[in-house]
Amino acid sequence: MVRVVVFDVGETLIDETRIWSRWADRLGVTRFTMLGVLGGMAALGQSFDEAFRIIKPGFDLEAEQEAWRREDPDGLRVNFDAEDLYPDVRPGLAALRDLGYELIIAGNQPPQAYDALTAMELAVDAVHTSDGWGVSKPDPGFFAKVVAVSGREPGEILYVGDRLDNDVLPARTAGMRTALIRRGPWGYLHATRPEAVKADHVIDDLHALVAVLAR
Repeated sequence: MVRVVVFDVGETLIDETRIWSRWADRLGVTRFTMLGVLGGMAALGQSFDEAFRIIKPGFDLEAEQEAWRREDPDGLRVNFDAEDLYPDVRPGLAALRDLGYELIIAGNQPPQAYDALTAMELAVDAVHTSDGWGVSKPDPGFFAKVVAVSGREPGEILYVGDRLDNDVLPARTAGMRTALIRRGPWGYLHATRPEAVKADHVIDDLHALVAVLAR
């Protein structure tokens, strides 16, 4: 029986449209181009880092982020805030908590994401990031951390994410139950792949997750 639900962040809870739109403006291309190339990387099974290199050959992501930080220290830049939450997140989390589930956020995120997520005062029991743990998905060590902080057996944990490679498959290997959410380019594309049948559930939003777990 599932007792703990653990959520990925980007395109599971957070709509990254504004982040990628700011990147398009920064790189001097249209937002359609930025999002289209990003979708291409998702379709090809490549990292989003490749999108930068396609648009701007020789691109140095870390150097560009540092320059951006110096130029706009108070701006959101590559970060997110409560305005980026998908609209179903707050009511969905509240409904899951009412059903008695322990809720945890744990995703691949940089240091500043922890403060951003905790500032939202979401109805969750804990927030963790890959930076805080020093290990990132899909490394098995990340999912071992999920098990450790939950205090539960792997089979009592449901991991929710938008990717097969980073979320569903490694969480399943770790012994967890899984839900693939059809959000963002990876979520929609990965839901069409044969491996999607390995997810315990394929859902469109958190309302659908509530309906599944309420049963």
